Amino acid sequence: MSITTAELLNRAAAGDQTSWDTLFQQFNPLVRSVVASYRLDHETAADVSQTVWMRLFEHADRIRNPERLAGWLATTARNESLRCIKRYKRTRPAGVLDEEADVNAPSPDERAVDRETLQDALAAFGKLPGESQELLRLLVASPPLPYREIADRVGRPVGSIGPTRSRCIEALKSHMMEPAPALAA
Repeated sequence: MSITTAELLNRAAAGDQTSWDTLFQQFNPLVRSVVASYRLDHETAADVSQTVWMRLFEHADRIRNPERLAGWLATTARNESLRCIKRYKRTRPAGVLDEEADVNAPSPDERAVDRETLQDALAAFGKLPGESQELLRLLVASPPLPYREIADRVGRPVGSIGPTRSRCIEALKSHMMEPAPALAA
């Protein structure tokens, strides 16, 4: 029998340490991912995460919809991250940055990794058979195409599109995991 989030939260609010530990284990990855999306330095991100859990501790007995705890934690993590960013903007010395930094812009490292990943994905895509490439292109078309139209275009039954897509994606992942060819010395 599994315990619901509402029951865990009620027990935690009543002081049950095991329930707190379970909530933390279950939801801390969510909190960390929301905070990480704001690209705060490691120490600040840790402080923000800690503040989110402190807010839950303070308000655990007053949360109206405990079954929506994930949303409450995500919203609190977002608000605390933004509060931290605003505080930094108010306290940073004049002249540190001539222009406002876009906190949502990817860092140069992230852009390099994204570029490399894109190149790997395109190379892996090129290794797929033509029919698989065509199916994947149709599945990501914008605006989205109905499965019936995709099935007609690739000459397959509608019911086979999903499973075939899964196999194509697995093949794509497999190709992406292949070691890069060694460079000639």
